[in-house]
Amino acid sequence: MHQEKRLPHNGKEGLLYGGLISTLTVLFMTSFSVIYFAGEFNADIAWSIVKMLPIMWIIVMIIEPVIFGRIAEALTARLTHPSDSFNSKILFRILFTVLGMSAAMTLIGDVVGNGLHSELFSNWIANWPRNFVIVLIAESLVIQPIARFVMVKLHEAQDRKAGIVPETEPSLKAEVL
Repeated sequence: MHQEKRLPHNGKEGLLYGGLISTLTVLFMTSFSVIYFAGEFNADIAWSIVKMLPIMWIIVMIIEPVIFGRIAEALTARLTHPSDSFNSKILFRILFTVLGMSAAMTLIGDVVGNGLHSELFSNWIANWPRNFVIVLIAESLVIQPIARFVMVKLHEAQDRKAGIVPETEPSLKAEVL
């Protein structure tokens, strides 16, 4: 049976894949948000980012697989057909995951960064659309492709170690024969 080399094959690979995506996204969005609202970058801002990263990463690593990953998988399965392309399925998965995670993390990030305050929901309404668009672009064009590249390289290394010869392109097989 052919397994998709761009996606994890087991729980350990899934943790690596999810951890990589979460780390890159948290690093990117935490840095972006802190710098965006501070207006400048200095040692205090850098220290603020370093302090927030582990907290945000733990939150993301809990709520993505438990809540939003499951919702995204269910919605993707409903809106796609098994014969649909990998790209269409992954784009739906990214869209639904980013929709939920950006909504939740915009609220949670404000609470972690500023505590509970009276402008929490008005800030969320003002900031969430921007965060959604930024993360959707970053996930689609940079973060997810990096994570899938890592999975491909991992699976190629596993195949080499197991002595599995990679499949050649059908057009190349015809030329060889």
